[in-house]
Amino acid sequence: MVHIRRRTGAATALLATAVLVTGTPAHATASAPERMSVEGAVTAKLRGQVEAAAAKHAGSSAAEHAESSETRVTVTRKDGRWAFGTAVAVTSHEKDIHPTGAVFIARAEAGTWRVNFDGEAGFSELAAESPLVNKQEKAVFTSTPTTMQAGGDYRTGMALPFAVGQTWTLTSGPHGWGGYETPYSSIDLAGGDQVVRAARAGTAYTMCTGWIRVIHDRGYSTDYYHLWSSISVNGAAVGQGAYLGYTGTDVTCGGAASGRHVHFGLRQNSAYVGIAGHGLGKWAFENGAAAYQGGARHGSIWRGAGGAVYNYGALGFNQAVVDANGGGTVNKRSGPGTGYAVRGTVGDGATVTVSCSANGTSHAGRYGTTSLWNRLSDGTWVTDAYLWTGVNGPTNGWC
Repeated sequence: MVHIRRRTGAATALLATAVLVTGTPAHATASAPERMSVEGAVTAKLRGQVEAAAAKHAGSSAAEHAESSETRVTVTRKDGRWAFGTAVAVTSHEKDIHPTGAVFIARAEAGTWRVNFDGEAGFSELAAESPLVNKQEKAVFTSTPTTMQAGGDYRTGMALPFAVGQTWTLTSGPHGWGGYETPYSSIDLAGGDQVVRAARAGTAYTMCTGWIRVIHDRGYSTDYYHLWSSISVNGAAVGQGAYLGYTGTDVTCGGAASGRHVHFGLRQNSAYVGIAGHGLGKWAFENGAAAYQGGARHGSIWRGAGGAVYNYGALGFNQAVVDANGGGTVNKRSGPGTGYAVRGTVGDGATVTVSCSANGTSHAGRYGTTSLWNRLSDGTWVTDAYLWTGVNGPTNGWC
C-alpha cells in the first residue's frame, strides 16, 4: 500500500493524469514504466477526479477538505505489465464527509500506465484481457455499462442491504455519499439483527476497513460504509444476501458516524447516482426538499426518515409493485382498457409478473398519465398507471 498526501494544486494533478494515465507524453522521450509507478498513475487519476468533484461542489465540506486528503493505493495483484487493486482518497473525520475510491485495473503501455476505474468502459476492455481478473469478475466487469437512466430504466434487481423479511429503520433519507452534495445517492439504515448483506450478487472488494464495495451487473455497484467486523475480500463472488459485516461507526477512511448504521450508496458507470426512482427491496426511493429528508414508497405506503422499512426482497426485471394511489385494490381486466370485462382485483402493494405490454385507454396514477397497459402472467390486464416497475415504458416487451 502506498500513502500519498496531497500537497499541490488541481492543475498539477490533472497534468499528471494526462502524462501517467492516458499515455500522452510530456516530452519527446517517453519515460519507462518503472520511473512512473502504477501507484503514481492511479493516484494522479484519483486526485484528478476528487479535485474535479471538489470544484463542482465548491463551498461544501467535502470540497474544503479535498486538497489535504490522503490517497491510499493498494496493489492487490500484479503480474508483469498488469496491476489490479483499490485506491481511496481518505478524508478528515468530520460530519458530512466520506471517502471516495475505486477498484482499478492498470496496464503498462508505451512507457506509461493505462489506468481505468470500475464502471468505466475502458475498465471492461482491460478486464477482458487481463490475466489478473478471475472468471467471476470477468462475467461482471465485461457487461458493457449503458446509460440506463437516460432510457428511463431504473431497475436494479436489488434487495435492501439486510436480510429479506426483516424490518429496519431508515435513519436518513436520500443524501449525497459525502453528505449534502448531489446526487443524493445514499441512505442510512439501522436495526434488525444489524447484519449488513449484499443487496445483489456481484464481486466484493475491501476498500478499507469498514468499507465494502460490491460490483454488480448492468453497470451498478453498491457501497457499504461504517461496518464493524466487515469481511476482507479481493474479488470474491457474493450472492444476494451474503454477509458483509455488522452496522457500526467505523470511520477508518474518514468521515463521521453517530450511532451504528450502514451508509449505503448506489453507483452506476463509475460514479454515484441519484437513488431516487430506483427500487431496493421493492421500495421506490424519493428525494425530499433537502438532503437526509425524503423516503421510500411501497405501493401506497410511504416511509420517511425515521420510518420502518420491511425488506420484501428484489423486484424482478419483469415484475411490478401495485400502487393503488391511496390503498385498496386495482381491477384486472380481460384486455387493455376499461371497455373490457373485470376479471378480478389485485391489492395495493402486491407483486405481479408482467408478460408484455400494449396501449389502451388512458389513465392517471401517482406518476402521471399513461395509456400503457400490462398483461400479467395470469392473462389479465392492469393499467401501468397503478404499477411501479422502475422503467418508463414496457417492462417485458410489447404484446
